[in-house]
Amino acid sequence: MSEMVKQLRNIAFVAHGGAGKTSLAEVILYNAGVIKRLGRVEDGNTVMDFEPEELKRTMSLSTGFHQYNWKKQIVNIIDTPGDQNFFSDTRNCMQAANAVVVVIDAVDGLKVQTEMAWDFAGELDLPCVIFINKLDRERSDFFRTLKDAVDTFEPKPIILQLPIGAESEFKGVVDLVGMKAYTYNTEGKAKKIDIPSDMQELVESEREALVENIAEADDELLERYLEGETLSNDDIEAALRKGILSRAFAPVLCGSAIKNIGIDLVSDFIVNCMPSPLDRGSIIGTDPSGENEIECHPDPEAPFSAFVFKTVTDPYAGRLSIFRIVSGSLGSDGTFYNSNKELKERFNQLLMVTGKEQKPINEAGPGAIVAVAKLKNTTTGDTLCSESNKVKFKCVEPLPTLISFSLESKTKGDEDKVFISLSKLLEEDTALKLTRNSETKEILLSGRGQVHIEATTEKLKRKFNVEVLLNIPKVPYKETIKKKVRVQGKHKKQSGGHGQYGDCWIQMEPLERSKGFEFVNAIVGGAIPKTYIPAVEKGILEACQKGVLAGFPFVDFRVTLDDGSYHAVDSSEMAFKIAGSLAFKKAAEEAKPVLLEPVMKVSIITPDEFMGDIMGDLNSRRGRVLGMDTKGKNQVINAHVPMAEFLTYAPDLNSMTGGRGTFSMELSHYDEVPAQISQKIIEEINKNKE
Repeated sequence: MSEMVKQLRNIAFVAHGGAGKTSLAEVILYNAGVIKRLGRVEDGNTVMDFEPEELKRTMSLSTGFHQYNWKKQIVNIIDTPGDQNFFSDTRNCMQAANAVVVVIDAVDGLKVQTEMAWDFAGELDLPCVIFINKLDRERSDFFRTLKDAVDTFEPKPIILQLPIGAESEFKGVVDLVGMKAYTYNTEGKAKKIDIPSDMQELVESEREALVENIAEADDELLERYLEGETLSNDDIEAALRKGILSRAFAPVLCGSAIKNIGIDLVSDFIVNCMPSPLDRGSIIGTDPSGENEIECHPDPEAPFSAFVFKTVTDPYAGRLSIFRIVSGSLGSDGTFYNSNKELKERFNQLLMVTGKEQKPINEAGPGAIVAVAKLKNTTTGDTLCSESNKVKFKCVEPLPTLISFSLESKTKGDEDKVFISLSKLLEEDTALKLTRNSETKEILLSGRGQVHIEATTEKLKRKFNVEVLLNIPKVPYKETIKKKVRVQGKHKKQSGGHGQYGDCWIQMEPLERSKGFEFVNAIVGGAIPKTYIPAVEKGILEACQKGVLAGFPFVDFRVTLDDGSYHAVDSSEMAFKIAGSLAFKKAAEEAKPVLLEPVMKVSIITPDEFMGDIMGDLNSRRGRVLGMDTKGKNQVINAHVPMAEFLTYAPDLNSMTGGRGTFSMELSHYDEVPAQISQKIIEEINKNKE
């Protein structure tokens, strides 16, 4: 089995949406004889995209997996989504890879998502290779795309191949390592040719630059090169592999997935130059306490360990847990230990995921990407191991949510069904969040963007037959005061027999933002007996849940109880509680009450050319720009923006930047709503109450 580990390659295809990852996966599988007919993303018949929501939108919404054999090596393709709505899944699934192919569209060039994927690869220390795709398209430009990559990416991209012809005349590639040229027919079959005479000069200068770049990754080779020795192709290939593994550089390949030009060379490159689990070496985990490190080697004889990086839920087949084996081996059935949940799990069948199908297999060893069904307690991010050698691996955190919608069940009384069904989808998609807002009493579904939420509700209907309506969430406003007042709260009721009597004087004054509520007992001389003082506080606390302007919670104020009176017979805790609430309402009305709104801290990443539009848009949303930074080729704008103006920002930013902008946000603080806007909000809320 250790020979199998050596022959294995786990390769993630990452890119911005539409760059051609799924088409590349499709044509590689076709060339390897795994599929008999080439599908097209546009026609909705590729093996990697099969969910109805993907076919409807002609894009990957979830990572696809497939395996093929090429030159006696086994390759697992991990085809990740490129749309920012589903990018959390990309990041999760990249953890299972040993290396990454970054696909760049030669027409549109680099986009924000390409850079994010590159950054993820850096975080996970994954070797990268760049594939410049779509060179057959009008307006495609190899050298412009390459320059963008060189200006943006670290480690530096180095050219391994040059295109022969451009746009509709693109017909082949020159391999600078072997110094060979190939053209391709309409079937994608390669024919070796002489290097075109008009390319000789360019090929020679690029070959020299390549040898220099590669030699830099190997000190001994660099010495030989500087002494004028001619390096053999074997020398160059060995140093190339070493440099890729150490992330000294990122080789650049080129071609056209749709036309099947240069794709056989990509397949050769994956098996010849990209690392196996053995090359990548051990993965570090910790013991269950998290205090001591444990090294897990990709050795079939070592104790078993694996991490779950994806979950797929199906109402009929149950939960499918997809995991990567780190060390040891698994048979077709048995038990393992979940060190996150601290319990044993049993499985009856070991599966390999191939597109939409799962095929039973008898065994699997280190590096293998496999799945088991119907584990009771295991979810994404959990570590599976042998009970006698417990270990825990740290998995990446989901990306933050960017947009929320409040959910309303289409069928009255289906609320619980909505919650249960959505909870199952949350196991599948860790980038979703389901919360109940205690202030607005809404069920909120939060995700990475509007398309993310809409695709989730479509899946909810298809898988669980539950339909929901999406509404813009209510803003959780609050109320506070601006001046200090002193008032009396008196409750007196006489009705045959025992009466009710409670009388208190309070001072109410504003506190700094986010200080909440303070209660000060300043009663002297027993004006109110000690036993009744907590009742006054309780009355105020209950009353401040609904403010005087529009019924929002009242915050950031201090109440000092400084005087009052009581009746020996008629006073009670209830009477003083009512007196406290009366005092609060009276004071709140007199102390210049104002509306507070949540303000978000926002960070927007955008290409330079959209800066003007975004700044203008932020001003129209009452935003306040805090500063700007540069990140690669993009600009980063940091700002404070009221939540009310930002609820639907994700689709707006998309249309402003043609999908090239991205943002993150978190609650910063509460601030006073401007008077004229406050008036409108209060009128609207009170009108809705009626």
